[in-house]
Amino acid sequence: MKFRLSLVAICPAILLAGLISAPLRAQSAPAPSASAPAATAAATPANPQQPAYRLPPDKLAKAIALNRIRNILDIGGSLWGIVFLWLLLAARGWAGLEGWAQRISSVRWVQGVIFFAVFIIAGELAGLPLDMVGEHYELSYGISAQGWGSWFGDQAKTLALALLFVVPIYLLFNWIVRRWPRRYWLGLWVVTLPILVIAIFISPLIVPLFYQQEPLEKNHAALVAKMEMVVARTGIDIPPDRMYLIKASAKSNGINAFVAGIGATKRYVMWDTATDRMPDDQVLFVFGHESGHYVLHHIPKIIAGYAFGLFFVYWACASFAAWLVRRCGAKWGASDLHPTDKNPSVGAPALASRTGFVVLLFSISIAGFLLEPVGNAFSRHFEHQADVYGQEAIHGIVADPQKTAVGAFNALGEAWLEDPNPNPFIEFWLYNHPSVQHRAEFALHYDPWKNGGHGEFFKN
Repeated sequence: MKFRLSLVAICPAILLAGLISAPLRAQSAPAPSASAPAATAAATPANPQQPAYRLPPDKLAKAIALNRIRNILDIGGSLWGIVFLWLLLAARGWAGLEGWAQRISSVRWVQGVIFFAVFIIAGELAGLPLDMVGEHYELSYGISAQGWGSWFGDQAKTLALALLFVVPIYLLFNWIVRRWPRRYWLGLWVVTLPILVIAIFISPLIVPLFYQQEPLEKNHAALVAKMEMVVARTGIDIPPDRMYLIKASAKSNGINAFVAGIGATKRYVMWDTATDRMPDDQVLFVFGHESGHYVLHHIPKIIAGYAFGLFFVYWACASFAAWLVRRCGAKWGASDLHPTDKNPSVGAPALASRTGFVVLLFSISIAGFLLEPVGNAFSRHFEHQADVYGQEAIHGIVADPQKTAVGAFNALGEAWLEDPNPNPFIEFWLYNHPSVQHRAEFALHYDPWKNGGHGEFFKN
């Protein structure tokens, strides 16, 4: 869980980059992992009535308890972000910050830098206690291996990146609201689309700020050679020099892998915990899954989905924010910059003030929370497609694609202590991947080659 205030809502590029860069995970929160042989042994139930993914009794109890904590923190963090914005609006805190910035400088863009920098810092500080609680439990259950000093260092890096990238975005958005006060939502929608693409392009370049990274081939040449067999079968354009290994074990005991970037930055990244604890066949399945995201054009489809959805979200939030300002603007300190209805190009409505812009962020934050299940539903669909693609991609390369895939999901679930039986509502609302249980059950029974058949994506 990560408290994001309105950052994700107003700049969905951050959320999109996160979804693309963590496609192996079944849930949003990061346990000690089973050894590869133990995970493989659990891959094929001896009793057909047993679930495809299961945990030993002691780990099952931990998984249930830990996932309850994760879910509370996830939903609570989202709601607290909305409440935090509202509290400082009601207390005229944002209006006070706007006045303070105006007293410091008479230059409008400097005022904006000051206001939005403090706005982001305040949001990070407000969410820090919840993030610390989450990290405490990840440490307690043996998932996080990161010391508090390193953890706080990562928080500082995250804040610095937010100040570097998000402050200019807020300045641009606020300028658009001021420049086109009647149709600003359309302008916001237009500029959001290239921001999405840029965020995806640069996201792989940010990874080395948090993890030590090296070419996968450096210490896993034999594994890369096997992966090249999957590359030949899928036709994916990821040569060995775009395959990387990150030393995630210094910070986490979880297992993960992801694809990231587009064009010149497109790459495949594997955590060292995966290469060290998963058999090569399972790594090939994971690689096939990740390749599916590119082959099946999931990234442009997600961008198109965001483009379609944000058009209506921005339009609706603009109307809601205008209603809020009319109803509460005077109490919140969101007033017109230059009150006039005769010449909108000279004056600007309350939403163009810094405090009024926070009202707009507040409305978008509410929409982002309510629409979270919609985005997650699309993500689960794409992840299921990638699971199918990955299992088909290793057909004829590994001895038993079904057993391999089920073993990979058991290793994944046990490493992160994923709940084998999550609440259906929680899965619907919070999960951007199908649950590990659903993924493993499907993999166990997916055998399209039986009786001479063929797969959905491969005809052989």
